Amino acid sequence: MIDHARDLESVHLATERLLSAVGTLDDAAVTDQSRLPGWSRGHVLAHLARNADALVNVLEGRPMYASAAARDADIERDAARTLDAQLADLRASADRFREAGAAPADWSRTVELRNGVTDSASRVPFRRWVEVELHHVDLGIGHELEDLPAEFAEREIDFLAERFGGHQDVPSTRLGTENGRIWTTGGGAEGGPVLVEGTTADLLGWLAGRRDGSGLVVKGGPLPSLPPL
Repeated sequence: MIDHARDLESVHLATERLLSAVGTLDDAAVTDQSRLPGWSRGHVLAHLARNADALVNVLEGRPMYASAAARDADIERDAARTLDAQLADLRASADRFREAGAAPADWSRTVELRNGVTDSASRVPFRRWVEVELHHVDLGIGHELEDLPAEFAEREIDFLAERFGGHQDVPSTRLGTENGRIWTTGGGAEGGPVLVEGTTADLLGWLAGRRDGSGLVVKGGPLPSLPPL
């Protein structure tokens, strides 16, 4: 069962780690390239702040973003700001999300995200946790997939395995990690079953589009090509 209150606290702790790490940078470092193609670190930070506000919109029953174009324009507008401005926005937007999460609500209700995707309101805090943890890694400032909390990493693999389950482009695939956890995904394409094994970090990195899968052991066929997230 999803514990949204516990996830909200995990978001807060992850955000504090992010703010502390980003606070060691300088203005020049914010303009450097992140690990995401075409995005500077400033783009990543701007996206994180605007995503917090977008998820407040979701929790309060408004459209997540006014439009895809508006989302992209807001990120571009905010990407070139100074470090101090980025930090202030990150903290203020995180506080707004935390406040929205603390408001009395029916957490079993269905909410709408981007592109018509729906989910339980109770999973919104975890979705925010994903944004904070993975984009912290994307900044390339010393926080790696291996540093992610074990609970988070396994839950995100759960989430992504479910997301790719039955996908028409992914053959039946069995995932395994060093600690004995097993997941199944895919199944909508011909071929398989393919067995993909590796560390939790490598498996998560491949599923989340952060690693190419070269650190994984693959049996029963080639490494499946995953659709973009």
